[in-house]
Amino acid sequence: MATADDTTATFGGGEPVLETKGLTRRFGELVAVDDLDIEVGQGEFRSIIGPNGAGKTTLFNLISGALLPSEGSVVFEGEDVSQLRPHQRVHRGIGRSFQITNVFGGLTVRENVRLAAQAAIRERSPFENAFRHKDSFGDLNDRTDDVLARIGLDGRGHEQASTLAYGDRRRLEIGLVLATDPQLVMLDEPTAGMSAEETRATMELIGDVLGDRTVLLIEHDIELVMNASDRITVLNRGEELATGPPAAVAENEQVQQAYLGGGVL
Repeated sequence: MATADDTTATFGGGEPVLETKGLTRRFGELVAVDDLDIEVGQGEFRSIIGPNGAGKTTLFNLISGALLPSEGSVVFEGEDVSQLRPHQRVHRGIGRSFQITNVFGGLTVRENVRLAAQAAIRERSPFENAFRHKDSFGDLNDRTDDVLARIGLDGRGHEQASTLAYGDRRRLEIGLVLATDPQLVMLDEPTAGMSAEETRATMELIGDVLGDRTVLLIEHDIELVMNASDRITVLNRGEELATGPPAAVAENEQVQQAYLGGGVL
């Protein structure tokens, strides 16, 4: 049960863009996500934190469709999407990056972005989109160019993705999410393995290109989370321990005990 500031998460009034209702996922006897009720408001930057094994990635998998719930539901923009396949959720406006870099190393930077934009076209299936002639997409090339410019790789579209430095591959991955034109962006440790300078540049990029979207972030860098988040949800053993603005979460004794063994956030 949440014990930090429990005010509704909706930003600017109206209905939340994302809700989980009694969301539960079991793996045999293990309950990885346990009866979660979370609301995320339009335009909110919400971070999900917790110790290893808290259920953070399982929660992302349930929202994105990589896993189906054992019980409960995922509601996106008022629609129950709990049983939709991942590509159907992308078409609804849910985009996700992964903890491990997820780009096509054998394709060029431009081909990666264009393929992501192409697969997200809503009137056809991803399979049909993948094999349509390149001239049948209208402004798809313009969208690809725009994404490359926004992520700072517009002069490197011809380069093979596998040759990019680690930080640039993560930058490209953000571009792949952006190319699907999501309303909700889920970022799973986007700065993992980065230097301090790469982390700063990546967070600036996220703010620049995703500032008008709703963002869910999994991140272990507490300082980054405290500085970037509108609100934070803390998970522990699959349950919601607390939700609230950074200052309230940092002062929460239960959070300190579960997350840092009683230390100060």
